[in-house]
Amino acid sequence: MATARLATEIRPPAEMREFGTHMGRISRQSLVFFAGTIFTAAAGYLFKIYLARALGAEALGIYALGITITGLLGIFNGLGLPQAAVRFVAAYSATGRFDLLRGFLAWSGALMLVCNVFVGGMVLLVGPWLAVHFYHTPALKAYLGLFVAILFLGALNLFLGQILGGYKDVTHRTAITNFIGIPVTMLVAWAAISQGFGLRGYIAAQVIGAMVVLFLLGASVWRLTPAATRSFVTRMPRLEKQVVSFSSAALGVGFLEFAMGQTDKVLIGYYLNARALGIYTVAAALVAFVPIALQSANQIFSPTIADLHARGQTELLGRIFQTLTRWILACTIPLATAMIVFAPALMRIFGRDFRTGWPILVIGTLGQLVNCGVGSVGYLLLMSGHQTRLIQAQAVSAVIMVLLSLALIPAWGISGAALASAVTNVMTNILCLREVRRSVGLSPFTKGYFRLLLPTCSAAIALLLWRDALGKVRPEWVVVAAGFLLAYLIFAVVTWAHGLDSDDEFIATAAWARMRGFLSRAEANA
Repeated sequence: MATARLATEIRPPAEMREFGTHMGRISRQSLVFFAGTIFTAAAGYLFKIYLARALGAEALGIYALGITITGLLGIFNGLGLPQAAVRFVAAYSATGRFDLLRGFLAWSGALMLVCNVFVGGMVLLVGPWLAVHFYHTPALKAYLGLFVAILFLGALNLFLGQILGGYKDVTHRTAITNFIGIPVTMLVAWAAISQGFGLRGYIAAQVIGAMVVLFLLGASVWRLTPAATRSFVTRMPRLEKQVVSFSSAALGVGFLEFAMGQTDKVLIGYYLNARALGIYTVAAALVAFVPIALQSANQIFSPTIADLHARGQTELLGRIFQTLTRWILACTIPLATAMIVFAPALMRIFGRDFRTGWPILVIGTLGQLVNCGVGSVGYLLLMSGHQTRLIQAQAVSAVIMVLLSLALIPAWGISGAALASAVTNVMTNILCLREVRRSVGLSPFTKGYFRLLLPTCSAAIALLLWRDALGKVRPEWVVVAAGFLLAYLIFAVVTWAHGLDSDDEFIATAAWARMRGFLSRAEANA
């Protein structure tokens, strides 16, 4: 620890201040997003158990099939403009180019409205044929109108949310989408299902929740948009060529992400049945929770990448990238370890129909560990102007995903789908990491990675002993929940005893000071 303090002291004060400023802002807003995601995941997990038991695997499978149809056609309803909003809203606001900001918001909003109407019509036109002849599930036709409403509202909410991200106001976006929108949807869904509306009530509840979120996001965007930009009297400037270029690239990325993220579900629906897809989607939803720390950091780190890269501060960007990645991985390892050790128990909680889905949970979690271990490589390419390299890497991965899914799903069912998805995830991150090294000259790996080995082994051994010792205790979820807490406790204690490097100690000290200040204020108010 003395060596770490000495390393901190010999760094230039200005460099440490700027490093601390960026890390402080990233950590504060990431923690808000993290808290919102934790709330959503915890509430969503409990609600998913309710849905699984109330609706069953087949109904959830029908819902997943509807999402694949709207997802396929919905790739084009945003034209890549929501992703462009993060970059160009931030750039126009920071440089005072409010006229261009006004043109971007006006033209983007109008284009998205037109595209959503067109895409919604396509879903209603093509959807019934896909439901009957491709998925062999005629019952899906009855819900397509509601899926179109979700598609339309979801696209607008994504656009408005990304605008708030461009204004660097992740806090309000998280409060609206996670702490308001999700509970409203759950309450309405519970009431509708209780009254016997079944799957239709669940989908309608999502429409109502999305409408509430749309109103609140729109009000927040209007409040944060500069007064000069809210004027519609003067002529609207056209979208800049770089906006069109970036949006086109983002559209390509979205198409490839759909190919990598939905191919498994599409082929399960084609080769297997709605029940198998329902089991798979529940396990996949749990897997999606594993990279929560990475997702939280990306929300605010992405505009920071664009900022530092534009100013040529590559060394500072590299330090932040390496430090963030270590912390992301350290926050993910205990969660992933517990997820793997308790995989059968986690799936049993959803009911008998879902017990066979535990291998999907194990395979998917291993793939997400690699995702978190390399950090924000995709955003580094996208926000540094190397989106073409990102598209090339994802194109290769998309081909791998399709080929593996075609080969493995008919042979191994949903376990084959999980393996195809995990391998694709690993390949995507490896390819993006290679491109980041080539184009930006950065790598997340340092000697600090080896310090995570002992805490990881300690947490894994403790969890295995915990599971074997208390395996017969009921209710089972109590043992599982305590196991997750134990994993984080063991990992944190061993990590702290093992020592931190200078940047890690700097962050840990600042976080502890902020926590003590919060506790002191809470005690004073009490």
